[in-house]
Amino acid sequence: MPSAPLETECDVLVIGSGAAGLAAAVTAAWHGQKVIVAEKEPVFGGATAWSGGWAWVPRNPLARRAGIEEDIEQPRTYLRHELGANYNAERVDAFLEACPHMVAFFEKYTALQFADGNGIPDMHGDTPGAALGGHQVIAAPYDAREVGALLPRLRKTMRETSFMGMPIMAGADLAAFLNMTRSPKALLHVCKRFGRHLYHLARHGRAMHLVNGVALVARLAKSAQDLGVHLQASAPAKRLLIEGGQVRGAWVATPQGEQLIRAKAVVLAAGGFPNDNARRQQLFPRDASGHDNLALPPKGCSGDGLRLGESAGGVVATDLKSPVAWAPVSQVPYRDGSVGHFPHIIERGKPGVIGVLANGKRFVNEAHGYYDYVSAMVAAVPQGQEVCSWLVCDHRFLRRYGLGHARPAPLPVGPHVRNGYLKRGATLEQLAQACGIDPSGLRATVTDFNTHARNGQDPAFGRGSTPFNRKQGDPQHKGPNPCVAPIEHGPFYAVKVKPGCFGTFAGLRTDGNARVLDEAGQPIAGLYAAGTDMASVFGGWYPSGGINLGPALTFGYVAGRHIAGVQGYE
Repeated sequence: MPSAPLETECDVLVIGSGAAGLAAAVTAAWHGQKVIVAEKEPVFGGATAWSGGWAWVPRNPLARRAGIEEDIEQPRTYLRHELGANYNAERVDAFLEACPHMVAFFEKYTALQFADGNGIPDMHGDTPGAALGGHQVIAAPYDAREVGALLPRLRKTMRETSFMGMPIMAGADLAAFLNMTRSPKALLHVCKRFGRHLYHLARHGRAMHLVNGVALVARLAKSAQDLGVHLQASAPAKRLLIEGGQVRGAWVATPQGEQLIRAKAVVLAAGGFPNDNARRQQLFPRDASGHDNLALPPKGCSGDGLRLGESAGGVVATDLKSPVAWAPVSQVPYRDGSVGHFPHIIERGKPGVIGVLANGKRFVNEAHGYYDYVSAMVAAVPQGQEVCSWLVCDHRFLRRYGLGHARPAPLPVGPHVRNGYLKRGATLEQLAQACGIDPSGLRATVTDFNTHARNGQDPAFGRGSTPFNRKQGDPQHKGPNPCVAPIEHGPFYAVKVKPGCFGTFAGLRTDGNARVLDEAGQPIAGLYAAGTDMASVFGGWYPSGGINLGPALTFGYVAGRHIAGVQGYE
């Protein structure tokens, strides 16, 4: 007979260790609960550790301290117009009411401190209620030595978005790297950062100046550790314990054998289903094989939380605007034969690049959000054709801004051309032939684009027409439009971009307290979901950057409070 499973008890079992799971764990523990976090992978951090780390949290304390005051009705108006029929008043209000308290709680009581993104506008500036700033926060940079012995158990930054393992923070840090060949001050900043990073690699074997998603995870994990949360890695949850119609824990696999963890509540925060091929095939548009799109999250984000929720009577929402948080992604070949994924977030809004389809024609305002770019690409490519596009630029653009994984000057271009990541042509026609783009179509598109771009105009798609567009552009560009410049200095370059994702939106249906709902819309006792295991509070729309981590942190916080029996806000 098999041996009886190991058994332990706690108040709260959290399944998953990204922003949502750790936020729930920290909040519950601070309110007196005994908490266990079960993570299936050997390291903590989930998809959050590989993210940019921005969180959309309107009316947050950092904005208020900067003098940005707004009534709750402003973001509510924006979301009402953005989401339309997918607007769920209960959950939207729960989010908008909780998120400023969430930021204040972590700032006051934990190691999680924030830096503001007050200069970042909402993505769709022509929508009523759109803000010019004050809605974004990011974890403040963190010295990895503060984490102590926990550091080796935290996921490192994504290699495609770092330089030799050094993560670069959006804002002044990124601007310095882009301007290092044009500004002595920027060059000095870069030299200091890189010199310090080389020292850290020699001394510690990894980056020690943590920014972006890795800083968020490290600060939350440190807070959890300080509060006595038991962080258990390599412990995938296999099935839920259901007694008397209530979820009362779960069985997890451990190196020592199967373990039963009894709990009065379980929080599902396992990262959605970006790497669940079967569910992707079922729900993703244009993904007939289940792996036609390029997922950015770690392989461990493979639908465990959704399957566990369904086993207890939960329902995965499939009536959203989109089941997936789109991102334009290129494939990066490495010498060892592996292939990485690079998210195109930075360069699309810069002056001197366009996105075209196989017919050589543009299809979108490239300076719009990453979700908008891929959504338009999926809609524009005829059925039966491969869904892809090419970002096309000239030599001047490439050396100034870089193109995808190909970095700007002074780093070399040749290796990216030789390994096939970049296509290059002395003329636009040669570039088109190298890519499989219609040569006459590309020539006509670039000729028309250049005619207007010399005057800073884009009548076809209105690039540079919104505050968000202009934020994505180059404020140092000498032309009249920070997002528009002609493409005319050969050689010319292109990188192939495919549909990818930061995560998924089609999660378990929940109420405003993050409780999982059954088919009748009733809460399942003892079962909560947050992050991408929860159906998108924005109904599958993408109203602004940070709309994955903002709700993840907030509903993790909401779930932790509700489990602990805390009501109302101060």
